[in-house]
Amino acid sequence: MFSKTDAELKDLGAVITTREIQQQPQLWEETLSIYQNKKEEIEAFLDKIYQRFGKVKVIFTGAGTSAYVGNTVMPYLRKHGDRNKYDFEAIDTTKIVSTPEDYLEEDTPTILVSFARSGNSPESVATVEIAKKIVKHLYQMAITCAPSGHLAKDLEGDETGLILLMPARSLDQGFAMTGSFSCMALATLLVFDTLDDEKKAQNVKAIAKMGESVIEREDQIQKLVDTDFDRITYIGSGALGGLAEEARLKILELTAGKVAALFDTSMGLRHGPKSFLDDKTIVFDFVSNNTYTRQYDLDILDEIKNDEIVPLVMGVGQEKAGQNFDGKFFSFENKDLLPDAYLALPDIMFGQTIALLTSVKVGNTPDTPSPTGTVNRVVKGVTIHEFSK
Repeated sequence: MFSKTDAELKDLGAVITTREIQQQPQLWEETLSIYQNKKEEIEAFLDKIYQRFGKVKVIFTGAGTSAYVGNTVMPYLRKHGDRNKYDFEAIDTTKIVSTPEDYLEEDTPTILVSFARSGNSPESVATVEIAKKIVKHLYQMAITCAPSGHLAKDLEGDETGLILLMPARSLDQGFAMTGSFSCMALATLLVFDTLDDEKKAQNVKAIAKMGESVIEREDQIQKLVDTDFDRITYIGSGALGGLAEEARLKILELTAGKVAALFDTSMGLRHGPKSFLDDKTIVFDFVSNNTYTRQYDLDILDEIKNDEIVPLVMGVGQEKAGQNFDGKFFSFENKDLLPDAYLALPDIMFGQTIALLTSVKVGNTPDTPSPTGTVNRVVKGVTIHEFSK
């Protein structure tokens, strides 16, 4: 797909999605530059809040893929973010809108970090409006791809808010969010990770190289997709457990549900969901680089392999001396092991490519995968009911 001409891809209904997956390594470099250029403004904004309140709650929020940004970065930041300043949570806008008083606290100073490709989803807009009604001291950060979207426009000139715009090309025009997801995740890490800027830049350089390797190894991934399967399972732990949900969504979206998909954590899979696995299920485990956590990822890979039920079970990640799966493994080369939240970005490019190739395999058109039109690029048909305290 990545080596096809635009004309060939257009015939497959896949030119937009293919190119948007392919360009991500470049977009990550652009995201780093955006962060570097805006760093002083970001730090001044956050420092102003800290000087006034001390430690505050940070809620990462969004719907669908945008919610999974928070689910992916939050576990990492709970350890590697500045816990003297921030209490990190990841809560979907869909949960906040429907049960706001379960998640928003009137007297707790809060930074609401909204992730959005368009910034126009009804739940994203409503979450902000409801938060304004409930939280006395509310600050906002919109990490979005659309400068003209509602979330960005709403914060223009607002001293209690900060707009962090992603690279222009990350505003995906395809149905599925790809570069928008990975750029927003990376931007959040760059803002809140306590690593020094030199190390952050090294991580970005490494993941860009890993992402390029996904493109270069499409033939290997195609052979995996050529397996006879109609179900797929993604698993992982910590940040990569959050990522598994996004990988699961990509296959559902791009095949319009023609391939059934499941996600779970490496340890959680055994508790019932493992019943999903059969002789037409392929399984991918995003393997953690944390020495302790990695044991559990490898345990479930070994168990599934030894069950001899599924036609394909594979680890995805970086190889590590003395801690490797003796079965199939899609390995990213880099001299250093990356933190899981950064590794998540080349991992998701692998998952996106699996979804793209599978969509074509089942006769779908990746750019417009919903034949009935009942699922849309920006959610429609949502009734937002008036909330009053």
